[in-house]
Amino acid sequence: MKIALAGAGAFGEKHLDALKQIDGVEVVSVVGRRLEPTQAVAAKYGVPHACTELAEALAQPGLDAVILATPTQMHAAQTIQCLEAGKHVQVEIPLADTLADAEAVLAKQQQTGLVAMVGHTRRFNPSHQYLHRRIASGALAVQQMDVQTYFFRRKNMNAKGEARSWTDHLLWHHAAHTVDLFAYQAGPIVQANAVQGPLHPELGIAMDMSIQLKAESGAICTLSLSFNNDGPLGTFFRYICDNGTYIARYDDLVTGKEEPVDLSGVAVSSNGIELQDREFVAAIREGREPNSSVAQVLPCYRVLDALEKQLQA
Repeated sequence: MKIALAGAGAFGEKHLDALKQIDGVEVVSVVGRRLEPTQAVAAKYGVPHACTELAEALAQPGLDAVILATPTQMHAAQTIQCLEAGKHVQVEIPLADTLADAEAVLAKQQQTGLVAMVGHTRRFNPSHQYLHRRIASGALAVQQMDVQTYFFRRKNMNAKGEARSWTDHLLWHHAAHTVDLFAYQAGPIVQANAVQGPLHPELGIAMDMSIQLKAESGAICTLSLSFNNDGPLGTFFRYICDNGTYIARYDDLVTGKEEPVDLSGVAVSSNGIELQDREFVAAIREGREPNSSVAQVLPCYRVLDALEKQLQA
């Protein structure tokens, strides 16, 4: 399977590392904003083609699929561009930064019948997979999720500490992970509320935000997000269940008493990004809908839209 990667930044390299672990996959093109650093990434991973235009990558001979790790504001249009070119596509989270754009992507996917998947990585981290299976079996039921998403990014920088060409967003990007995961683990969301702190004078975004969610099942979720937090950094999920408490830190899981949970048998890898990419490749090969398809995650973007309208009001 021949794949192109668009977005040669911090997260793009995570996908390149992951794709190296999947048999029968060849990355044939890397697309970036500036040619020289894009060529350097291509050389580092042994990719034969580098360019600055997605259309050029889409024209590569025998190309099957594209992974988009580009700026949020480009996601919807580029996903549609890939589908119109007849290519399967996985777009990094978030699918879009407006509900209208997210719905336009779904319409195009349904028209083409191609695989279109969104990088909602929390569905794939072994920690959350382990709990999802226990919930699905009836061994656990979520009562409350308490989630902290914390960064120290008072300037416009990426996960590697490098200057960004675009502005990140707590609601449409970082909250999307938890909104989708809560619904995935506890059921459809029926109530959502949000408040935010002051807007950054230069970036124009809120640097702090608090979100409350309630699921049809009765479970609740409290999500705190900040770009102002000076450590520890990352996202931490506390699952308070009817039969135990668990804390998930990306691919690792402990009990509420900090006892490690053995996740060795959950999946073929302990890396959520690799598992996400494996699902994308498998769905294409098997001609099926992937976990985290555009259709499956669209309810998340409906909730984000409702929360944005609340905040604007």
